[in-house]
Amino acid sequence: MYKALRPMLAVGSGDLWLMSTPFRKRGFFYRHWEGDGSRWHRIRATALECQRIGRDFLEEERSAQKGDFDMEYMCEFMEDGNSVFNFFLSRKPGSGDEGSGQYD
Repeated sequence: MYKALRPMLAVGSGDLWLMSTPFRKRGFFYRHWEGDGSRWHRIRATALECQRIGRDFLEEERSAQKGDFDMEYMCEFMEDGNSVFNFFLSRKPGSGDEGSGQYD
């Protein structure tokens, strides 16, 4: 989608907003959130900052979701729990390899 929208921004110098819940430490959104220096303006809003979400609800979710809670409610990119090696250890140093996961 991003690559399809970029040419449309050239005509009117428009803005592009990328909104997502973090998934794993791989893929398009992770690369652009963690890298690209000042190219992007980043806004992080956790569930704790939303007054409409009750603390009791969040505590229930924290107990029920275990590892996914931080990802879904606290805007944290998590390691893939199914991996033998973490993402950073599997990259080739200096290769520019950004990962080739399903979400690239």
